[in-house]
Amino acid sequence: MNFDEIIERRGTNCSKWDKMESIYGVPSKDGIAMWVADMDFRPPESIQQALKNMTDHGVYGYYGDDTSYREAICWWHETRHGWKMDPSWIFSTHGLVNGTAMCVDTFTYPGDRIVLFTPIYHSFFRFLEASGREIIQCPLALDDGRYKLDFDLYDTMMTGNERMLILSSPHNPGGRVWQKEELQGVADFAKRHDLIIISDEIHQDIIYPGHKHTPFALIDETNNNRLIMMSAATKTFNIAGGHTGNVIIPDAKLRATFSKRIAALGMSPNSFGIVMAKAGYSPTGANWLDALMLYLDENRKIFDTAMNSLPGIKSMPLEGTYLAWVDFSSTGMSEKDILARVEKEAIIAVNHGVTFGLGGEGFLRFNLAMPRSVVLRAIERLNDAFCDL
Repeated sequence: MNFDEIIERRGTNCSKWDKMESIYGVPSKDGIAMWVADMDFRPPESIQQALKNMTDHGVYGYYGDDTSYREAICWWHETRHGWKMDPSWIFSTHGLVNGTAMCVDTFTYPGDRIVLFTPIYHSFFRFLEASGREIIQCPLALDDGRYKLDFDLYDTMMTGNERMLILSSPHNPGGRVWQKEELQGVADFAKRHDLIIISDEIHQDIIYPGHKHTPFALIDETNNNRLIMMSAATKTFNIAGGHTGNVIIPDAKLRATFSKRIAALGMSPNSFGIVMAKAGYSPTGANWLDALMLYLDENRKIFDTAMNSLPGIKSMPLEGTYLAWVDFSSTGMSEKDILARVEKEAIIAVNHGVTFGLGGEGFLRFNLAMPRSVVLRAIERLNDAFCDL
C-alpha cells in the first residue's frame, strides 16, 4: 500500500486528468487535477487479483449466481457499520447516479417536486432537470463554519406537491458526517411531508477520527417504508469505472415496484464491477481502507492548515469524504478573479461551488485523494497565487 507512488494517469482516457483542459482550461501537462471525485491510488490487492483471475481465464460472459456478491455486501455493512440487512433487499445498478435516477424515474413523475439540501452533489441537478422534475433547494445553514439543517425553514417551503427527498450522507461537498439526531430530524421531516427518502451514502467508509457514520436505516425503522438506501464500493476502493452501486430497499412494497421497473428496462449488472466490489468487500479491503484513512487524514490536516493560513480563505472542517470544501468569499474577490488565480495562476482544476446549488457561491471543492507530494505542490501554487491577500 504505497499511497505516495505517483501513477501517471494522463493519456489513459482518464476523465479527471485528460478533460481538465477542455472543461477548465487547465493544461493537462502542467495542471493538477483536483476535481473529479476519484483517487489517484491503486485499489486493494484483492481487487487487482480478482481482475487478474478474470483476464487469465479470458472469457467474459454474463455474471451468474450473485449469492456470494450479496453476502459480501451484507458482511461489509454489518462489520463496518453495524447494519444487518437481508441480501434480497439489494439491487445492483450502474453506479449510484444511475441508481438515484432510477429511483426518481420509478417513484415520481415529471413535474413532481424533489427536495435537496443545498449545496449538494452537482450530478443530482443534471438528471433531475433532464427528467422534468422540479428541484426545491433547501439551503443548509452555516453555523460556525459547519453546515446544519434548518427544518423550521424547510417546513415553510413545502407545498404538498413534494414527493422525494435526496440526502447526501456523509455530505458532499461539505464533508459533514450527520449525527443521529440530525438524521432523525430528516426522518421526521420526511414523515411530516410524506416524502420518499433516498439516502446516498456512497462516502460512508471515508470517515475521519472522532466521527462515525450512521446508516439511515438504523435511525427510525418505522420510517423504512419510505426509505431507499444507496451505497457502493466505488468511492471506498477507487473503482468508479466499474459503475456498480447498491440500491438497498428494506420495504417489500417499494422493493417490488423498483424490481418491476428494473425488469421493464432490461437492466443487468456489469460483471467486472461485481467482481471488483466483491473483492473489495473483504478483510483485505478493510485493511487497505484503514491504511488509506490514515493517509487521507494527514492530507486533510496539511491542506486545511495551509488554506486556513491564507487571509479570507477558510476550509470547512472535513469529517468525511476526501473532498475539501473551501470558502473564498471573505477574500472580497469576484468568482471570476478567484477562478483566474486558481486555474490560470496555480494551474489547478477544481469544482466550482455554484454547480452545487444554492449556498455554493464563493466555494471551491478540492479532491485530496492523491499522493502527498502532489497535495504539497498544489498548496505551494495556491500560496503563490493568493500571497498578496
